[in-house]
Amino acid sequence: MPTIQHPVLLFDGVCNLCNDSVQWVIRHDPAAKFRFVSLQSATGQELLQAHNLPTNEINTVVLIDGGKAYTRSDVPLLIFGKIGGGWPLLGTLRIVPRCIRDAVYDWIARNRYRWFGKKEACWLPTPELKGRFL
Repeated sequence: MPTIQHPVLLFDGVCNLCNDSVQWVIRHDPAAKFRFVSLQSATGQELLQAHNLPTNEINTVVLIDGGKAYTRSDVPLLIFGKIGGGWPLLGTLRIVPRCIRDAVYDWIARNRYRWFGKKEACWLPTPELKGRFL
């Protein structure tokens, strides 16, 4: 398993919404704080196992930061807090109880393929971005 020195975002590599979200983070992270890995990849599976998360359910993004794994609605809020600009203000949504945030997150996750589509294969980063993917 790779040594983790940056926050790592694990995402569903065939989900269009997830891939668009990774692209959004890349555009809003000029300091290149984040690294990325597909949940379906061998490295993604190893990271899930290392954090005692299921490897056969791809229904949430996972953020590994500081040796801890975060899932569901916590992930975007933590990302907003780390990318700077005005985005950390969205982190104030943490005042909404997690059960409500996660219910909304789960509803979107259940419908993401129907609403946003699915790729036949995982997205491949450009040569310039390759170093940000595990």
